[in-house]
Amino acid sequence: MGACVPEKRLTNHDLEEMVSTSDEWITQRTGIKERRILGAGEDPVVLGTKASHSALASANIGVEEIELVITASNVQIMPVPGSSALILDGLGERQGSRANHVPFFDLVAGCTGFIYALEVARRMFFGGYRHILVIGLETLSRFTNWQERETCVLFGDGAGAVVVGPVEGRRGILSSYLAADSSKWPLLRVEAGGTRIPASRETVTSGQHFLKMEGRGVFEEAVKMMERASLLALKQAQVTKEEVAWFVPHQANLRIIEALVKRLQIPWTKILVNINKYGNTSTASIPLALHEAAKDNRITQGDLVVTCAFGAGVTYGANVIRW
Repeated sequence: MGACVPEKRLTNHDLEEMVSTSDEWITQRTGIKERRILGAGEDPVVLGTKASHSALASANIGVEEIELVITASNVQIMPVPGSSALILDGLGERQGSRANHVPFFDLVAGCTGFIYALEVARRMFFGGYRHILVIGLETLSRFTNWQERETCVLFGDGAGAVVVGPVEGRRGILSSYLAADSSKWPLLRVEAGGTRIPASRETVTSGQHFLKMEGRGVFEEAVKMMERASLLALKQAQVTKEEVAWFVPHQANLRIIEALVKRLQIPWTKILVNINKYGNTSTASIPLALHEAAKDNRITQGDLVVTCAFGAGVTYGANVIRW
């Protein structure tokens, strides 16, 4: 596993100087105290490359041993060719070796993207790919309207990466549950910049390239969907929630996590939370949380871990992992 976040910290007190808000208002509604933000001119490729390099180092393999790369992200580094090609190219330069002819692709499934990508990697593994690099990369600060209080306080930038490969015994990804409700796609959206509404002077002026969110609808659906996904993934793995050492929900909003814990009827001591430090990093939030918890030995070998998320589309899902 590996992770990387920008050096720049944007605190709630900083936001007080930018928009009509307060540290108290933000903390009570989101649980966020600060977030990491790319500076002007900083390349998001660096985040994905550094997180991937760290993951490869922890797996003790070189980039030339990777057989497939999957990058989950809401907004790619470039529309064409996307993010995976740029990250892989940068990773080869960083390691001093090239991974020639390695297949790669980007996966767009909202904030659930990392969970989707893990399940895709698991199935590709059983199809013959032995080492797969899965990346969650998000820089939503560049699609955030910094004058809109309800959304600008939420998002941060970051990247997390894992290597999916062979393990002994009944370990690794035991099960996944993936689902979606496309009828609810308006809850989270960026309207312009695609082929329906191409970028133009008018779309930029009217703010159609900013992320838009229906907050109440997101809250209600996120809690129900993450609960459902977690319980069904546990059922598929034939384990109970009482056996789980750690639940790792997508770090979207502390109130959503608190409501999820209440619905699942699980102790708060089993929940990994780092939203206070990073905000909502979308596809990067789960690998960031996992990386931190594994690094400081909160997650240890044999632990049963459940990840769950909800995202634009609307998508939702969960993985059950034996560490």
